[in-house]
Amino acid sequence: MKVDAIKRACTAVGSKAALARAIGVKPPVIQQWLKGARPVPIAICVAIEKITNGAVNRIELRDDWAAYWPELARDS
Repeated sequence: MKVDAIKRACTAVGSKAALARAIGVKPPVIQQWLKGARPVPIAICVAIEKITNGAVNRIELRDDWAAYWPELARDS
């Protein structure tokens, strides 16, 4: 996971709190992602991609993205 992608998602929606509200998690969870303490869950990656209108995509959020979205590997 790239911390930069989480930061850009926060900026895209306005703040860490706004991102948390938009995806249905508590703000401390966002902070844990920013610290690298836990990965962004698979379903949340898709939600972040949608709410940022693709400005932050799921590939940027998970280092293991190809295991979950192999169709994206074929497209890239």
